[in-house]
Amino acid sequence: MATFVLIHGGGGSAWDWHLVVPELSGRGHDVVVPELPIGDRSAGFTEFRQTVVDAVGDRRDLVVVGHSYGALTAPLVAERLPVRLIVLLTPMIPKPGERPGQWWDDTGHRGPEGLSEEQQFYQGVPAEIVAAAAAHNREQVSAEWDEPWPLEAWPAVPTRVLIAREDRFFPVDFQRRVAADRLGIVPDEMDGCHAVALSHPKQLADRLIAYLSC
Repeated sequence: MATFVLIHGGGGSAWDWHLVVPELSGRGHDVVVPELPIGDRSAGFTEFRQTVVDAVGDRRDLVVVGHSYGALTAPLVAERLPVRLIVLLTPMIPKPGERPGQWWDDTGHRGPEGLSEEQQFYQGVPAEIVAAAAAHNREQVSAEWDEPWPLEAWPAVPTRVLIAREDRFFPVDFQRRVAADRLGIVPDEMDGCHAVALSHPKQLADRLIAYLSC
């Protein structure tokens, strides 16, 4: 049994993982789904990390999964807790000293033009899930946007990057390039959109569990 620590993305919440949690727990794994303090204007990376550390408590055998903007927080946890594996899911991969607000220009990201939010993030997600998502999105006003990412180097922890082939927000070619440039990693790929935890929850759980035997 492992403990999967699932960190949501920007403007998100623990609800984003609600379809994945039973897939993991139903196969005997523990799951922790913290809510980052994104609505607190004084909260930065220190508070983000502490929120996760507090949620984990004394659990061990940790697999920390950071989705999208959550990839900025996932490696910070490895400084404080004995993390077995980091998984970056359709991620924003940071580099030391870079502010999140700089990431877009630094990586050369160009957002898709002419697409609605649903088309960018929820391609292939069932309509009833898309309709429910709006009630769980949160305004992100926290302070980390203008804070330098605090680690001097990537943690000495095995790291995997998992991307989604139908992701329109972070297209696969872009994600492959950033993963290679920043981590020297060739990403693994699966079907799904940027919100892959909502579009392909069972398949995502399968991939996460498979990493335990790698």
